Amino acid sequence: MFSLSTVSIPPNHTFRIRKSSFSGIQIRHKCPLPVLQQIETPLSSSRNPSAAVVMMAKREEELKEIKSKTTEEINEEVVDLKGELFMLRLQKSARNEFKSSEFRRMRKSIARMLTVKREREIAEGINKRLSRKVDRQWKKNIVVRPPPSLKKLQEEEAAAVAAEAGKSA
Repeated sequence: MFSLSTVSIPPNHTFRIRKSSFSGIQIRHKCPLPVLQQIETPLSSSRNPSAAVVMMAKREEELKEIKSKTTEEINEEVVDLKGELFMLRLQKSARNEFKSSEFRRMRKSIARMLTVKREREIAEGINKRLSRKVDRQWKKNIVVRPPPSLKKLQEEEAAAVAAEAGKSA
């Protein structure tokens, strides 16, 4: 390895420094911004424009269904969905097969239910502080129960065991 102090340059030797013609990149908008926004990406062009309308209709239908439920039913549904979310996390950690889209779907539906619940509280005149206090009390009183998917799995296993016992007897 050479250090700068040990390298000597002869005095009569001149270095030629080449100048580059590259002076950097300049980005200029040559077309107005609204035209840039009209350019479609490959992902957005492949989708059907009516699919967004269908998804909005499904969301509105789901929202109407949630609003028709009582607050207690909403609380029960939130507990069940949180249990399902927990089961999905367990499946992910155990590296079992699962649909990753279910995480987002469940989180969104939980958020919708809690939003409807909070809208009702606001309509009743319950302020934020009291609402959080009530939520803390409600969370303490939740009875731990298996989520519906786990119940279904347990019933299927019990049916399979009963079928095997019936075949062997």
